[in-house]
Amino acid sequence: MLYLDNAATEGTKPAQVRAAVLAAMKVCANPGRSGHRLSLAHAEHVLACRQLLSDVFGGYGFERTVFTRSCTEALNLAILGVLEAGDHVVCTTLEHNSVLRPLHALAERGVISYDVAPLTDGKLLPETIASLVKENTRLVCVTAASNVTGVSCDLKAVRSLLPERVLLLTDGAQGAGHIPISMKAAGIDLLALAGHKGLHAIQIGALLFSERVEPRPLIFGGTGSESLSLGMPSFYPDRLESGTLSYPAVCSLFEGLTILKSARRNGLYQITAALREAVGEIPAYEIFSPPNACGIFSFRHKGIPSEEVASLLSDRFDIAVRGGLHCAPLAHKALGTLPDGLVRASFSAAQGMREAAMLVNALKKF
Repeated sequence: MLYLDNAATEGTKPAQVRAAVLAAMKVCANPGRSGHRLSLAHAEHVLACRQLLSDVFGGYGFERTVFTRSCTEALNLAILGVLEAGDHVVCTTLEHNSVLRPLHALAERGVISYDVAPLTDGKLLPETIASLVKENTRLVCVTAASNVTGVSCDLKAVRSLLPERVLLLTDGAQGAGHIPISMKAAGIDLLALAGHKGLHAIQIGALLFSERVEPRPLIFGGTGSESLSLGMPSFYPDRLESGTLSYPAVCSLFEGLTILKSARRNGLYQITAALREAVGEIPAYEIFSPPNACGIFSFRHKGIPSEEVASLLSDRFDIAVRGGLHCAPLAHKALGTLPDGLVRASFSAAQGMREAAMLVNALKKF
């Protein structure tokens, strides 16, 4: 199968990542929960991965780098663990439901209010986002890259227009590993990550946060520290990490980040630019993605619903893409692609023009 659903999960992991997971599964102690040397050695490797994450993304040290099950959990931790009653939030039309649904749930209960920054010619403008800030705005949520179109936003420019008291949360699920992200350089206070996409790892998430924010725990339980207390530890990362970490996932992330540090990032931009040109010559299709470094190419057929196109690509040509709304309903509303959504082909760093040509040849036959 030609796997072009890498924006959901990177289909093929690098050899180093696979080897790290297998090694961890052969001897997999509980990191830091016991005093024997194997547990301690695993804890040291977990610490090394925290520090590497912080280094790669210009973070605030290993203490403020927390592992989660997914980017969704990291975003929930950032939103539900920070906001207070009466707070106002600004988010954007391009946000994923992992941001929109927590905000909606809080607003439905009357805890917070929020406004959504619209698109201008398909783009998020920093000045539009900043114009929605109020006196009680506590948090601004801006995705690093749209999972629908691959469009990015200038996060540093957003930060420069916000009052200092306002926290900036970035969903890095699609952008991380594809576009440079530095928390300190861009002024990001909370960065949520998905390890299993551009970071080459298996399923794992992370939340990195600055010294300006003190997230509250959402999950309570054992941490291996301050066990006499019935309250959660007062220090990070333990305060936010109840239960056992997935050590194989942490090992995969360490290897993925190591690969990423030496990787080139321009190949996916070239692929999406070539696709835009080639598919643009086929009258039956409309294209919604600009050339982008995230490898996302979204389009629709003028006469066939998007999910049906995705099914046909799978059944007839053994090509895996994703059709529908991609858990980003406001983006599709703004793009005018409701109710059917779009077909999204998403490429990994290991793919190239050969795979792009295979997709184009299949689309010509519809």
